[in-house]
Amino acid sequence: MTRVILSGCSGKMGNAVTNAAKDREDIKIVAGVDIFENDSLPYPVFASFSEVPCEADVIIDFSNPSALTDILDFAKAKKIPAVLCATGYTADQNAMIEAASAEIAMFRSGNMSLGINLISELAKAAAKILGGSFDVEIVEAHHNLKLDAPSGTALMLEKAVEEGLDYTPELVYDRHDRSQKRDKHEIGMHSIRGGTIVGEHEVIFAGNDEIIKISHTALSKNVFAVGAVNAAIYMKNKNTGMYNMSDVING
Repeated sequence: MTRVILSGCSGKMGNAVTNAAKDREDIKIVAGVDIFENDSLPYPVFASFSEVPCEADVIIDFSNPSALTDILDFAKAKKIPAVLCATGYTADQNAMIEAASAEIAMFRSGNMSLGINLISELAKAAAKILGGSFDVEIVEAHHNLKLDAPSGTALMLEKAVEEGLDYTPELVYDRHDRSQKRDKHEIGMHSIRGGTIVGEHEVIFAGNDEIIKISHTALSKNVFAVGAVNAAIYMKNKNTGMYNMSDVING
C-alpha cells in the first residue's frame, strides 16, 4: 500500500486523482493540502504541509508552482519522494527541483498520460528519420483557464523532437512580426486557449508534397490522474534522483 499526500486536492485534478485512487487497493490518500477547504473529501485537508501530521510514502502535487518551496521542504524533511505534476515552473524553480533530487527522489513529466509519452517517443523517432528535410511545427490546445503557454507537454514534445535532430533548432512562438521566409531550423510553437478543451497536442512534419502528423487528444482529466497514481506507486521507496514517465513505462 502506497500512502499519499495529495497537494492541490480541492482542484479539478485533485478530485480526479481522488477518484482514481478510491477503488484501488495499492494506494491510499491519507491527507490533502490545499488553501481551499473541502469537507467532501474522504481524508483530512490542511492549508499547508507544515500542518500535516500524517506519515506518507509519496507526495502527488497538482497545485501551483507557488507551492513548490513548501512541498520540497516537507519532502526533504520526511525523506519521501514527490511526484510533481504542475507546469509553469521558472528556471530557478527547475534548479530547485534538480538540487532536491540529490536528497530525495523527484518525479517530473510534462504530461502524465501514457499516450502522450508514447507519441513523444514517436516524435523523436520521426525526427531522427526526417531530419532537416521536413519542417516541424507543434500545436497545442487547452481550456481557457490554463495559465501557462506553451503547455508543459508541448515543451516536452519539442525536447523529444530536438533529441532526434542533429542540429539545435530555434523555437519560434510568434511570426506576426516576421516578414521573412521560414528558416529550415525553426520549430514553430502554437498555443490555443478556449472553452473546456482538456488537452490536444499535434507534432507536424511538413515536407515536399507530404505531411506527417502525430497527435494525441485527451478526452478527460482521468488519464492524467491515473498516470499520477501509477507514478506514485512506482516512486515508493525510491531514494534520490530524477524520474519521469518513461521510467514508469519501462520500469
